Amino acid sequence: MARVRYFAAAEDLAGVSEEIRAESTVSALRAALAAERPALGRILPRCALLVAGARTDDDASLDADTLVDVLPPFAGG
Repeated sequence: MARVRYFAAAEDLAGVSEEIRAESTVSALRAALAAERPALGRILPRCALLVAGARTDDDASLDADTLVDVLPPFAGG
């Protein structure tokens, strides 16, 4: 089960700062989060999901020790 951390607006919309999830791929995680939390689901397509600190494809596997960070788009620069 992966540990998922939410930041900024993603945390606000998720209602938690982190949680443990059972999905086995990034795409399954995105789908489950969008279904369970529609408000979060609206921004997920624009969020970066970092798996073990790196951007990955949606077919990337999530293992028991995987850390996933959900980062919404940030303004500024």
